Amino acid sequence: MEPFSIPLETIYLYGLIISGVLTVLFVLFADVFHFQGVGDGGLHFLNPVLLFAFVTILSATGYLLERLSSFHYLVIMGIAAATSFIIVSLLNIFVLIPLSSAEESLVYKETDLRGRIGTVITAIPVDGYGEVMIDSISGRIAKPATSFDRVPIPNGTRVLVVDSKNGVLHVSTQNELERFL
Repeated sequence: MEPFSIPLETIYLYGLIISGVLTVLFVLFADVFHFQGVGDGGLHFLNPVLLFAFVTILSATGYLLERLSSFHYLVIMGIAAATSFIIVSLLNIFVLIPLSSAEESLVYKETDLRGRIGTVITAIPVDGYGEVMIDSISGRIAKPATSFDRVPIPNGTRVLVVDSKNGVLHVSTQNELERFL
């Protein structure tokens, strides 16, 4: 069949090229323009990445089957659509959904550590530095620390991070804080 007097394999090839280029452009520039996809509101199957992938795979499968088989064009379209649907469903389930629920970043700022409770892993002398370990969701953070109250803090003591300057935590023991409160 030749709609508009263009062979079907040419239509599939054009669809493959156009959808492939649009997919690459979307992946590269969606974050630049802060694109809010339709899939963000609950219609995840209308995510532009999935739609572009569906058309790309449909076009590629249709083109290959038109070139390499002698099936009827409707059978080729059905096989291409089924193949595309299965591959895009697997892509969504095993790649896109886990990526969307992943932690955005494991980076933290020094100011994020204020008010956190940590454990001294290297004793802190009166006018010197020790080390404090802070447990977080993404792992453990070990930072150099000094005593906020200018008192020695032994190894294994639980401390509160009062401030953080130049990468050094200023910590206080919980006993010292209770005395002020």
